[in-house]
Amino acid sequence: MAGDAAETVVCLNPAIEPLSWMMGTWISDTPGKGCYPTIKPFKYMEEIKITHVGQPMLNISCNGFNPETKKPMHRECGFFRIKPGTNKVAFICAQNTGVVEIEEGEVNGQELALSSHSVARISFAKEPHVQQISRTFRLLKDGKLEHTVFMATDNQPLLQHLHITYTRCI
Repeated sequence: MAGDAAETVVCLNPAIEPLSWMMGTWISDTPGKGCYPTIKPFKYMEEIKITHVGQPMLNISCNGFNPETKKPMHRECGFFRIKPGTNKVAFICAQNTGVVEIEEGEVNGQELALSSHSVARISFAKEPHVQQISRTFRLLKDGKLEHTVFMATDNQPLLQHLHITYTRCI
């Protein structure tokens, strides 16, 4: 009986249909680039999984790793929610760095643009503290998913921090 539940196909909740182009397992085929004035530029690989369980939201998990050593780097998990009947989207995200974000924005076709509504952190988070995040997910004409992240901290304005493209593998 328990195995029957695992085999049940769950229908996509109609509320999240405008985000369905994001669903799947995506892996970077070339290293993404990270930079910021307060850190040394770096490269990273990443796998993201965007799934659903029939609720009016998408689940996301991101696992970044060093392209040379394969050692883990950053990790994120969260949810995309869409306000029914609109193109307004909320993204709730927790990072292994101790930062939690709530971002809001809009989906237009196959592009999702988000900006932080609130950013919280653990009391012993590394300085300088993140104050603002904005990001864009875009499905490119070649079928790849592009993700660009901008960040502002206590001592830096909103600047591009991360850029990566992924290929859908599932």
